[in-house]
Amino acid sequence: MIPAPQILYLGCINAISMQDKTIHQGRNVKRFREMLGIKQEALAFELGDDWSQKKISLLEARETIEPDLLEQIARALKVPKEAIENFDEKKAINIISNTFHDFKDNAIASAMNYQCNFNPLEKLIEAMEENKQLYERLLQAEREKNELLQRMVGMQ
Repeated sequence: MIPAPQILYLGCINAISMQDKTIHQGRNVKRFREMLGIKQEALAFELGDDWSQKKISLLEARETIEPDLLEQIARALKVPKEAIENFDEKKAINIISNTFHDFKDNAIASAMNYQCNFNPLEKLIEAMEENKQLYERLLQAEREKNELLQRMVGMQ
């Protein structure tokens, strides 16, 4: 038999894990829609004539969405259905916060380690040479066109 404090502890773990499994699919639809820069009206248009902006707004407020409707929405947003079903903002924020440390120091370090592997002046000179060659070809084409016109006028 498990002592009472351990039962309480196990109950808390179970309650926490149940909270972690609750993913608000409607909110995830909204997140993906906003990340993709799609307005509610545009999503409603993609889903068909019986959809409106108001209906999309109500859909985004729902915690769970029927699997066939979720599939249709995923196709309209061009994202995997599983992404909408499983995206957890808290976990994503946790991953981001554990991945990036003190951006200021990293920015300074990367600026100090930056080594340009080409000479910008050489690139500028190359670009000017290309422009000069292009201008010379254009000038030659104009000369040829003028010669052709003069020959045509001389034939008449």
